[in-house]
Order: sequence, then structure tokens, then C-alpha cells
Amino acid sequence: MTDGHFYPIGKAGEPWGPAEVEQWRRRQTRHRSYAEDIVSRIEALAGSYEILTYGELAYAGEAFPLLAVRTSPADAMLPTALVTGGVHGYETSGVLGALAFLETKGLDYAGRLNLLVVPCVSPWGYERINRWNFDAVDPNRNFRADGPSKEATALIQLVRSAADDFLVHIDLHETTDTDATEFSPARASRDGKPYQLETIPDGFYVVDDSANPQPAFQQAIVAAVERVTHIAPADAAGEIIGSPVVAHGVIEYPLRDLGLCPSITGAPYTTTTEVYPDSGQTSPAECTRAQVTAIVAALDYALEQA
Repeated sequence: MTDGHFYPIGKAGEPWGPAEVEQWRRRQTRHRSYAEDIVSRIEALAGSYEILTYGELAYAGEAFPLLAVRTSPADAMLPTALVTGGVHGYETSGVLGALAFLETKGLDYAGRLNLLVVPCVSPWGYERINRWNFDAVDPNRNFRADGPSKEATALIQLVRSAADDFLVHIDLHETTDTDATEFSPARASRDGKPYQLETIPDGFYVVDDSANPQPAFQQAIVAAVERVTHIAPADAAGEIIGSPVVAHGVIEYPLRDLGLCPSITGAPYTTTTEVYPDSGQTSPAECTRAQVTAIVAALDYALEQA
């Protein structure tokens, strides 16, 4: 590290090599247990759903089973909904929201659609409360079959093996203050780029697919969640995280071009949710309820249109 560099690892203007990645790994601490927090709750659902092990991550002597939950038996005549949480392992409400949905609302859709739910795509990141995986790779923006994220490629294989007709995919995320204080500086240092201060949106918003916009679908989700928690306003430039706000609480990304998780199913209805648990206007528990509400609103809207 050079004097004055904005991150404790690396040198200004120089991308990380293996030595810097190893230095970054040594800074990561296990804060919580995937087995105790997540696997135990998934296993408790076995009486109501089918539990699938779709792979295993092996990182430095640690093994993490990759688990999915689906309605059983699957009905080939029904459409399928995919719900994913924990693509970024540190985004807790996405993981807990997926689990809470299964525990409280999932069976309401029996006979109406097939559910496939992956509560925690990135278990190593969940335990370390980190955006990246063991290799200092962000699983999101790497959802390509030949990509560098084992978490992403395993999920792609699960979707392909399902061979289902996907109607909807809801990908649950959240933004925290550490995005600005830790993860954005780390990314800039890793990539050898200057760090630009990031403003965190205060509230819930969703990301639509600019290649297949579904404005009424997104607005149905926002309207439902607004009864639970507040919606992020546009900034002075009319944007949220640098993207134009196209409707109340809605921005758009080119999902496939960016390699984002909701691009992997080809579903006509996709959304990425974002909540802000560090806001003074909400709480982590409220953010989890917002995620459940978003799932329900998305499924109900898609089924009405199917």
C-alpha cells in the first residue's frame, strides 16, 4: 500500500494480483453461521417442500452446500417462479426475506405455480458479511456460464437443469452504509481505479430490465411495498445510484449485458429489489417484511397476466 491510498490493500492505479487477494482474504472474519442460520431453517421446511442440493462450494477447507427449495411435486402444466436471495451474502434481508416467504406465504401458491427458491446464493459471503466470494469476485455481474463466480455458475446450472417455463424471477437485494465505506473502495482498489464517493439511496426501489421493461409489474411491487416501508426518492439529478428514475422507485439496467442474476431464466417478469436497512426511517425487520411483500406482489401480478 502506498501512503494516502484510499484502501488498506493495494497501490493506487494498480489492480490487485494474487498477493493482494490473499491479503484481503486474511482480513475476512467469520461473523455468523450459514449452517445454523440458514441451513437449519431450510431443513425445517422438508415436510412442506422438496429440498435440493444443487452444488457445493469448497473454499480453503470449508464446504458449503448450495440449497434450493421447491414445491413438490412440480407440475409441468404450471409456470415457475424463481426467488433468489443472498447473491451478495452480506445483504441479510434478501436471505431472511426468502426464508420468511417460504415459511409464511409460499404454500399459498400451491396449484398456481411451481416455486423454486434459493435463499442464500453466496454462503461464504453470508458468513463473512461480504459482498464478494472467497476469490474477491462479486457474483452479481458475473452470471455467465463461463464466468469466474462459482456461486453464479452453480445457479445457472440449477436453472438449466430445471428446464422449466419461468414466468417470474425476483432477486432480493439491499444496500447498506458499508457499500460506501467498504465495498466501493475495495472494488476500486481491486480494479486499480480511483474511488468515487457513493451516495446510498434512502428507501426501497426496484431495478427493471431495460431490454424488456415491465413498468406496470414494477409499479405493482412498489405500490405494495410502500404500505410497508418508504420508497427511495430520486436525487437532485433525477437518478438513483446514477441511473435515471423512470417511475416512482424504479430504475432500469440492461440485465443480460451486465451479467446480473435476473437475466438467467428468460422470464418475462424480472425484478431486483433493494432496501436500505441502515435508514433512520426503517429497521432490519421491516426490510425483511418489505422483501416478502415484494415477492407476493410480483407473483400475484405475474399470475394475473399469465
